[in-house]
Amino acid sequence: MIQLIQQMVGYTLTGLGALFYFYAGLGLLRMPDFYTKLQASTKATTLGTFSVVLGIGILNPSFLGKSLLLIVFVALTNPVASSVMIRAAYKNKVPVCKETTVDEIASVYTTHEGQGNGGESHE
Repeated sequence: MIQLIQQMVGYTLTGLGALFYFYAGLGLLRMPDFYTKLQASTKATTLGTFSVVLGIGILNPSFLGKSLLLIVFVALTNPVASSVMIRAAYKNKVPVCKETTVDEIASVYTTHEGQGNGGESHE
């Protein structure tokens, strides 16, 4: 009975992860500009990776420790990587879609640009 529940949970999580990967691909196709595409793909693939890896860890308990370690690694690196890519795109003036009306970060860059330290704040 426990093995049946273990398999149901493992396969459900793996299937849910595959669904999140599908949504990530759909976001890449449907979103209008680089910023929204990166946001959609990063969020969905992070959740997809969590689900797939945890599902595999539950299906094969000898991999559960490695699965949890991988989840921690992805949780720490994906947000940092996506924010660095978006920051680089913003600094290189990658255009936004025409529906974008608010640019909250423009004031941060114009404030720091006049400090003479390459736009970085060292407060």
